[in-house]
Amino acid sequence: MSDKEKLLTSKETVELIEAMGKIFPDAKAELVHKNSFELLISVILSAQTTDISVNKVTPALFREYPTPELLMEAPLDDIMNKIKTIGLYRNKSKFIKKCSRELVENFGGVVPSTHKELESLSGVGRKTANVVMSVAFDKPAIAVDTHVERISKKFNICSQKATVRQVENTLMEKLPEDLWSIAHHRMIFFGRYQCPARAHDHNVCIEKIKQQIKS
Repeated sequence: MSDKEKLLTSKETVELIEAMGKIFPDAKAELVHKNSFELLISVILSAQTTDISVNKVTPALFREYPTPELLMEAPLDDIMNKIKTIGLYRNKSKFIKKCSRELVENFGGVVPSTHKELESLSGVGRKTANVVMSVAFDKPAIAVDTHVERISKKFNICSQKATVRQVENTLMEKLPEDLWSIAHHRMIFFGRYQCPARAHDHNVCIEKIKQQIKS
């Protein structure tokens, strides 16, 4: 590990991600989904909301509207009622209804697999596109959410002033492509279950990493 003033090298960054992998060997997407459409909608719903909260509302939503063709025609009030327990549910209801229509009208009801096409959909930004590309289509991508950004800065992978896109670019530069997708999941698990945003003894987190690097 490097000191607080010095950014990690590529080698050190790889060691860090591999250490997180030893701590959380089963790190993976926690949004429950059966296909790329369900994943896309779930990721849109997960903005500023926990995956646990999303997983509580999507079963009823997808049971009633399992395809973009059905969801685009769903009454907005019914969508809102089904997801009302999650944050920003009114706007998200509009987004997923419109996104479903765009999938049908622009992509034949099939979820696309490129940044440009995914980001053309309502409610889809780069992070969401990266998650879908990585998880649904097994394409190398690093989705920078609050956990990934915070852990990247906490462990000095990137500058404390880095934007979300700069964090993504730094991770892509310092990690081999075959680690991009799994690094995203490992960092999320580490940030969620070992090194949370709330106050805690960060030295314990550092020691756990050091122990795994030495092992």
